[in-house]
Amino acid sequence: MPATDSATKASTRALSSRVLAVLAIVALGVYALDQGAKYLIVSSLAPDQQVSVIGQVLTFHFVKNSGAAFSLGSGMTWIFSIVATAVAVFIVIYARRIHSFGWGILFGMLLGGTLGNLTDRLFREPSFGQGHVVDFIQVIGFPAIFNIADSAIVCAMGLFIILTIRGVGLDGLRAQQRAALESSASSPNDTTAP
Repeated sequence: MPATDSATKASTRALSSRVLAVLAIVALGVYALDQGAKYLIVSSLAPDQQVSVIGQVLTFHFVKNSGAAFSLGSGMTWIFSIVATAVAVFIVIYARRIHSFGWGILFGMLLGGTLGNLTDRLFREPSFGQGHVVDFIQVIGFPAIFNIADSAIVCAMGLFIILTIRGVGLDGLRAQQRAALESSASSPNDTTAP
């Protein structure tokens, strides 16, 4: 029995390491894509300039956003900087508890997107912690201009809904699987003869 327990712990550690690697790769990918795209937009377009990508369906429209989504709270940039920092720190601390690839991808997208916009708030004009976020993606019929970091955060929320509906926990198990494991662990093994 102890050999089985140690094998299970080793397997859990290996899975956890792979999930952490997926989370880190996704976060770095989102962050690099977001910052690279913003660099190209800022160096290629003037503020408020528009370039058609796919007719009127998709346009690159360079704007600087001092607020949150839909430019809400435009005078409270420093609060968004603090909240984004707290979210990033929470994800990094909480990451070791994740044993599901789906949740690893979700937290990777959330971390990469959060760090992408936080980088803008910390290092872009007008000042540290109050920088304006570079937004540039405009889709016909959608009321806001957004960026890749925003897209990753929204996709993470969509994946959150899917995983929650499917009942997948951070440990990668569904509620029924978890209940079966708990019941088998709590049932006594009667190996003694009468």
